[in-house]
This record gives sequence, structure tokens and C-alpha cells, in this order.
Amino acid sequence: MKATHDILLETRAALPALTGARERKNAALEAIAARLLSERESILAANRLDVEAAKEKYGSVMIDRLTLTEARIDGMAQGVREVAALPDPEGRVITRTERPNGLVIEKTSVPLGVIAIIFESRPNVTSDAAVLALKSGNAVVLRGGREAFRSNAAIVRAIRLGLEDAGLPGALVGFVEDTDHASANELMEAVGLVDLLTPRGGAGLIRRCVENARVPCIQTGTGICHIFVDASADQDMALKIIENAKTSRPSVCNAEEVLLVHEDIAGEFLPKLRRRLTEERAEGGRIPVELRLDPRAAGIIDGTPAGERDFDTEFLDYILAVAVVRDVDEAIAHIGKHSTGHSEAIVTRSPESEEKFTALVDSAAVYVNASTRFTDGGEFGLGCEMGISTQKLHARGPLGLEELNTYKYVVRGNGQIR
Repeated sequence: MKATHDILLETRAALPALTGARERKNAALEAIAARLLSERESILAANRLDVEAAKEKYGSVMIDRLTLTEARIDGMAQGVREVAALPDPEGRVITRTERPNGLVIEKTSVPLGVIAIIFESRPNVTSDAAVLALKSGNAVVLRGGREAFRSNAAIVRAIRLGLEDAGLPGALVGFVEDTDHASANELMEAVGLVDLLTPRGGAGLIRRCVENARVPCIQTGTGICHIFVDASADQDMALKIIENAKTSRPSVCNAEEVLLVHEDIAGEFLPKLRRRLTEERAEGGRIPVELRLDPRAAGIIDGTPAGERDFDTEFLDYILAVAVVRDVDEAIAHIGKHSTGHSEAIVTRSPESEEKFTALVDSAAVYVNASTRFTDGGEFGLGCEMGISTQKLHARGPLGLEELNTYKYVVRGNGQIR
């Protein structure tokens, strides 16, 4: 097993190969997409071993996060090609100013350098992170969890083969082979070798990175996402949005975890909700949603009484915390108290409620009459994303190509002195 420090050194040493390689970067991404498809059987074989081992520890929702299929690998390859087709942010002149003394000052987009990502469970993150880093001119060091080690290793092998097919060093994508906490700590402390660290996983992982990292760190992932159903809402639309946001893939960070319902319609709407999410799903052979109800909601429908932490929990499961609120102002206050700043939505036909909600809810993505499940790099037209930033500096929301660049000032003169 190669030492993490040695992997960091190799990746850093490979970084100059990307300088001036704009055309080769796109060729490399096309070659990576082709290799993901040609190596599909070996990737799936590795993934089957991971899934089989994980069944002893994890439930069905987490197994879904881990599982690869032919369609998901096709999707990974398609995502790579979509990134290749996007404009290259490297070298873009963001602003240009000519000063009275004749100096021309250009604020110019440049890569960050070496990006490290620590992630859990989802092996598709391996290709997403690698191709975004490469397209934006960065090298990347990947450290996945032990539950997906075989899958990640197989995907990295395909990516490196694609890089080499295009004449670039495979070491541009580093892969940490040690899955113990020590390797994660080493990435957090790799001053001079790592320019940005991105943790993508559960609250515990993110907290460890934020508290211990000595390198710049962006928080991503944790999503206690809310939907507020206003008194004026189209209730059929609201039910459709809620079911999608909660059940289409409950193990991801943009899934809904909390529902807030205006008191004026709660008596009519909550029985419809219970019917849609529990009874109809059970009758159709689908997993029903457990509703954890605050006292007001529990006075209207049957469900599980909400516990002390249920409105502060990212369930990542078929569980939904439900509360009845007085109005849009109380909904906004509830979100401000309990949200992790990821994604929130309002279902309404009131322009006044829409304006107030979008102005005062302080999250990375705020939706009107749409599911929170769209907070995703691909859905936002970014190809894919390194993660969803829930902080405000230096990036917020999906971390795409532009967010993986910083900038410098290029100043041109003809002998000016101060």
C-alpha cells in the first residue's frame, strides 16, 4: 500500500502537465469516458464485491448509494462528455480595467492547484470529482470510504488509462489506498500539497474536516432540506413535489427531510399527504414514508410523534418530519433555526409569499414550486459537481468548473512607476 504522503507528492509533481493543455484536457475527458465504458465489466465486478460485503452492515437505502449498474456507468460516461463540452474556465478574463495611468488590469481565472476530496459510499463521485478537477486545470487526490474501495479503485484505473491514452500522466488523479482515519487526517494537514479540501459525506465527516483541517476547506453535503406548503398552494402539485423530493432517492443530500404546512390548509392537506406517502405507496409495493409529526400535525393525522432531534436530523431514509406553521413568516423562522443551508422550497400561488420566501430564506438553493432534488451539478447545467457547498465562501451551491478556479490579477504597463 502506497503511503498517502507519497501519493500527494506524485500528484503535485504531475500538475505542470496540465499547463497549456486546453485541447489535451478535452481529449483526455473523451478518452476517460471511453475507458469507463470499455472497463465497465471490471468496474461492475469490483462493485458487486463491495455491495455484497456492505449488505452485512447497511440497509437498503445505503446499498442503493453504493450500487453501480450498467445504466449508472453509462450516466458517468455521459457526465464526463458533458463536462468536456462545457467552456473551459481556465484563463478567462473576468474583468478588465484600464486605469488613468495606462495600466491595464485583468482579473483572470486560474486553477486552484491540487484538490483533495474525502467522500463516502457513492462511487460515481470518483469520476465526477476527477473530471471536474481535470477540466478546470487542477490535479485531484481522491479518498473514498472502505465500503466502496474496490469500486473506486476500478474507476480510478479506468480514468488513469484514459489520461495516458491522451498523453497525460495518470498521476494527475491520485487515489488514497489507506481508508483509515489517519489518511483523512493527513489530507487535512497537507499544507503545501493540498490547495483545497472538500469533504463530501455525513455530518460527522464534515465536522471533522472543519474542526481539524489546516488546509482551505469547503463544507459540502449535509442537507436538512425543507418544503413549505403555503395556504394558496396547488395541493396536487405540492403532493407530487413532496413525494419526489422525499422518495425519488432518499439517501442523497438534496432529498427533503422536513415538511412545513400552513395551518389554514393543514386539516385538508395532511390526510392527503398521509394517504399519498404511506397508504398508496404500501398498496403499490413501494416503501412507505414514516411521518414524524409535531403536536399540531399529530392532532390531524396518525404518525410517529416527532422526537427532540427530528427537525435537526438528515434522515437519508424514508422518514419525513412534519410540522404545522402559522404562516410564511413562521416557516421562514423555522427554516432559519433548523436548516443546514442546502435547499429549501415553497409551494405557493401567492406572489407575496414567493417574494418573501425567496428573499429571506438564506440557503444555497431556494425553489418555488419545484422539488429540491434539482440541486445537482448536472441538473444546473454544470455537467456534474464536486459537491454542494453549504457555506458562503468562496463558493456556494454546486461546485462546478468555475468554483474550482480562483483568480489572479494580470497587470500590463509600459514603464509606469508609483
